[in-house]
Formats: sequence, structure tokens, C-alpha cells
Amino acid sequence: MEIVLEGKIKGKPKLIEGFPGLGLVGTIATEFLIEQLKAKPIGSITGSEIPPLVAVHDNKLVKPIGLFYAEKQNLLILHVISGIPGAENKIADLLVQKIKQWNVSEIISVESVAAPLLKKETKEGKGYYYCNNASCKKKMKALGLDELKEGIIMGVTGALMLKAKKLPLTCIFAETHTKLPDSKAAAKIIEVLNGYLDLKIDVKPLLKSAEEFEHKIKNLIQKATQASKTKDKKKLSYVG
Repeated sequence: MEIVLEGKIKGKPKLIEGFPGLGLVGTIATEFLIEQLKAKPIGSITGSEIPPLVAVHDNKLVKPIGLFYAEKQNLLILHVISGIPGAENKIADLLVQKIKQWNVSEIISVESVAAPLLKKETKEGKGYYYCNNASCKKKMKALGLDELKEGIIMGVTGALMLKAKKLPLTCIFAETHTKLPDSKAAAKIIEVLNGYLDLKIDVKPLLKSAEEFEHKIKNLIQKATQASKTKDKKKLSYVG
């Protein structure tokens, strides 16, 4: 597994990663970020564990795990349309290696958290955070976010929390009430990022076209999942 880089990165960028997860919140949020910041594709993660597929949307190729770069904000955005079960630790190890190599100043993971798992379920989706450094905690408290006190974090974000102990790591969680694509929770992520990174992104387009945006993301995920299942069936047919 490797990251194939197709362009140059400035010194000390921040890296935002968003894997599908519950409500596809990470994927929706990073997709919206890429569109609004006009981030350019700069690379991708490849390897035998990654499904050999691409989705086509608006006549453009969408890779399973693509890396985008918003030069003005000096932000790297990892956009993922397909979960990679069993490869989470490898991806986290690769990211930690590259983070050091690229001199990344902070890792920002965007995730969702199921409302029923929280002590208090709220009508409006809330934002929560986890940080491993004092300056981040101060900023998050100023934004009115609650620290995530209880929860189980799985996948690449969970692996990063274990492996990136000496690197500045910020996790932003949005409360979701559904397993279906949740643009409102993704909008909460964008609102927090606006305050945290001073991005000045308008979330109204995301909320206004929520159904269309969710349908787009859902289709991309379904295509990736179906292609992965087809690959597995072919493997079985070779054996059987």
C-alpha cells in the first residue's frame, strides 16, 4: 500500500480525513469541502487491499481513496468512497509515515457518532471533539463543543488515535440519528471547521440540496461496494 503523489505540497499543511462511517458523514463533509474550496486532486492511496475501481461522476473519475489539496488554505483532504475492512491499521500506518514526511502540522479526523450512544439525545445534531493537545481543546471549548466523554471509535480514525500519539490530532464528531446519508450532520462538521480553521464556507448549499447531495454520495458508495462484491465473487469462482 502506498500514497501516489502527483503534485507538490507546501510546508506544514493540515490534513483532514473523512471515511464513510455512520451516515456517511465523513465522506459528505470532505466532498463538500473539496467542492467549496476548489481543492485539486493531488494523489491517491493504492495497493492490493484497495478495490481496483473508480466511480464516474459528471464525466470525472472518483477514486476509492483520493487526496486533494486546497493550496490557498494549505489543506490536504483525504476523500474516501469505499471502506477498506481489514486494512485500517495499514492505512493509519501509511498516513502517520507520510504526515511526518510532509511535515503535516495537524491531523483532523471528521466522524459521526450515533445519538443513542450518547448520554443525552438532542433534537438538533451536536458537535463533539477529542484532542490530544491543549491548544485544540481551548479552541473547541470556545466554539461551544462538548468533549466526547464516552464512545467507541473504530476504523482508520480509531487506529490514528492509537498510532498518532506524538502528532497533533483533532477529532470532530457530529451527532447523527440515522444510518442513511446525513447532510445535516455533515453541515455541523463544516460549521465546526469554519470556526476552527476560519474557512468561511457557506453551509446553506449543502442543506438546501441535501437530498441531491446525499443521493450522489450514496450512489458512489453503492458503486464502490458492488464492485468490491463482484471482485470477491470472481475470486471465489477462480477457486471453485
